[in-house]
Amino acid sequence: MITADLIPSHEVAQWLLSHIHRILDHIGLKKDVLTEEIIYTAIIVGGALLIGWIVSNLVRIGVKKFLCVRNPQLGHELVGRHVLVHCCRVIPPLVILAFLPFAFTGKSLINIIVLRGLLIYTTIVLCMAICSVTSFIWLRFDEKRNTKNLPIKGILDTIVSVLWIVTVIICVAIIVDKSPVKLLTGLGAFAAVLMLVFKDSILGLVAGLQLSQNDELRVGDWIVVPSTIANGIVIDVSLTSVKIQNWDNTIVTVPPYSLISGSFQNWRGMQDSGCRQIARAVRFEVYSVKSVDDKWIDSMVEKLPSLKQFVEKIRANGGKPDYDPGLATTNGTLDTNLGLFRAYMCQWLIDNPYISNDSQILVRVMVPDEYGVPLQIWCFTATTKWTEYEAIQSALFEHVIVTAPLFGLNIYNESSGSDSLTVNLADRTPALHDTITHQSGQESAQQGQR
Repeated sequence: MITADLIPSHEVAQWLLSHIHRILDHIGLKKDVLTEEIIYTAIIVGGALLIGWIVSNLVRIGVKKFLCVRNPQLGHELVGRHVLVHCCRVIPPLVILAFLPFAFTGKSLINIIVLRGLLIYTTIVLCMAICSVTSFIWLRFDEKRNTKNLPIKGILDTIVSVLWIVTVIICVAIIVDKSPVKLLTGLGAFAAVLMLVFKDSILGLVAGLQLSQNDELRVGDWIVVPSTIANGIVIDVSLTSVKIQNWDNTIVTVPPYSLISGSFQNWRGMQDSGCRQIARAVRFEVYSVKSVDDKWIDSMVEKLPSLKQFVEKIRANGGKPDYDPGLATTNGTLDTNLGLFRAYMCQWLIDNPYISNDSQILVRVMVPDEYGVPLQIWCFTATTKWTEYEAIQSALFEHVIVTAPLFGLNIYNESSGSDSLTVNLADRTPALHDTITHQSGQESAQQGQR
């Protein structure tokens, strides 16, 4: 019986080799050491792969059915995220490693190469399985327990990065046939290089922990980063980037540490409060602000009954203003049309069901300038929804524009070139009409003479 240095000498190997001899004799091939080794290796490796594939599928199907019976939701999630597939990939290389002593002798070069290759492959698929399980656990925690949507994905990215770093070190140790501990001790000399390579990851981890610990940022928050074009909803927070979907559906990514080192505006407080601020001014022409008398005030009360209570209160106080320091109060005066208009707008805001009476309501005169007298309306809507907020704000200032002329107030509007042209044409229209009429008369007289 011909034996090769590659093939082991135990009974299983010799039994398989004898069958290989019979097959070669049956098909009429010449007995050759290389041919025997190739056929022997193919049978062992193919059988190991087949057994590993069968065992892997049996384990995967069995675990899947068990989970679907005990916890159907968990089973479907494990299957949907391919966790079982990644875990079962570890079985085939383990089976091949178990069959490896039946294939080669320990002294052969092929055995050493194949063994190290299988160990490296096993290490990689094992790391993939661990990362898959870790990611699944994080996703379950993020969906079930992370009710505040804290940015904890950076922790997952850190764990995955550490696992792959350890995997690479183990693979290098297998290739050079050295202990991983010795390689780890030798990494101290490359600490500075590693700090540069993983600078963003380290800064991102620290920033993510600070953002999470201080509850400064969550997925779903509306933030504005002044130093960038970011103005939208946070859709993802990872180890190296924060993804923000702007209102025009563009995606902006900023490093997490830039949010810590700089500043950003988070609108979550506004959304949690249930109300949103309106702070906008309308400018009136200075000469339209005039003093008023009781007769004019009484005529305005007849037109706008909501002013009656305020006017009676001021007159009962001897005409002196009653400055109420409350949040939602009517403040104004009876001295000028602008003062009465302030009181009217305060009362109108208080009576408006879309304006929050639990927040500050102010109608105040700002510092006059060359563009007129600014009247600022400061209040909060009873909703934070963008469409409703803009509709309420638009309706408010439309009412201001329509109502102000009733009080004799003119809204400032800077003249444009088209306004001057219109005025000039209006001034010249009578003279132009006379000229055209005179020319037409002359033409008619000439036609009559002809």
